[in-house]
Amino acid sequence: MPLLTDAHGHLQADRFNDDYQQVAQRARDAGMVRLLIPSYGIESSDGAFRIAPDLPWADLAIGIHPYTAVADAPGRAALLQRATDSRVVAIGETGIDTKRDFAPLAAQIENLEAHIEVAAALGKPLILHCRSLDDGDEAQRQLLATLKSSAISAPGGAKAFGGRVPFILHSASGSAAYVEEALALGGAVSISGLAFRPEESATGEWVRLIPRDRLLTETDAPWLTMPGAPDPRRNEPANVGLTLAWIAERRGEPVEPLARAIAENYDRIFPRDATLPPRLELAL
Repeated sequence: MPLLTDAHGHLQADRFNDDYQQVAQRARDAGMVRLLIPSYGIESSDGAFRIAPDLPWADLAIGIHPYTAVADAPGRAALLQRATDSRVVAIGETGIDTKRDFAPLAAQIENLEAHIEVAAALGKPLILHCRSLDDGDEAQRQLLATLKSSAISAPGGAKAFGGRVPFILHSASGSAAYVEEALALGGAVSISGLAFRPEESATGEWVRLIPRDRLLTETDAPWLTMPGAPDPRRNEPANVGLTLAWIAERRGEPVEPLARAIAENYDRIFPRDATLPPRLELAL
């Protein structure tokens, strides 16, 4: 059984209100050893902290999604102050989205810049959402431009990360050129069930370009259910094994060594505070 890593599973989402502990146990039974529970706004960040005591082996990220860049702006500063909590290993998810018109682009950029400032100060990597309308790349171009003009890309700006990656392209979507440019900036790339969609066929080509030490897997549960999942209406962390197999096939790599490498990548990218209970053992 390969070791499974879900670097992006929203177990605090409403769809898991009644059974998030059982969902987490199913993931563990399937071989999961690493789970990051990211947030997408103030309410979901509160939810992540609420369920954290029941899942001591999992990690948290807090932040404001571009969809709620306006709605959550009044509480953003107070939320990001909570990023110093030892259970928080990353900042996000945040980013740029021009696919859905939920917030003006200027507000999204301001929101992203606020998250970048906190990430650079704390050395906790950004989890970045990025989607463009149809076949466009305006969101990807804006995301890269914002990163390039930020503290992270300034001389010495990545010092706080101690040589680790400063950001992760969550549920990466876009062209090979976009992914290559993000990799050149030092980022990591996380693959979700989005890769199975016909409109994301480019992923099957550029997934081979990702250095093995900067590759992650995720579900984005409860969303982005992939073909073969037991319940097409709700994705679960246990389903990440389907994406892992898809990646291994396209990279021409055996599943189990690749799975271990991804779990080890997770540990390097998201180091765990020594005061917390240890993560699950990467058993042979």
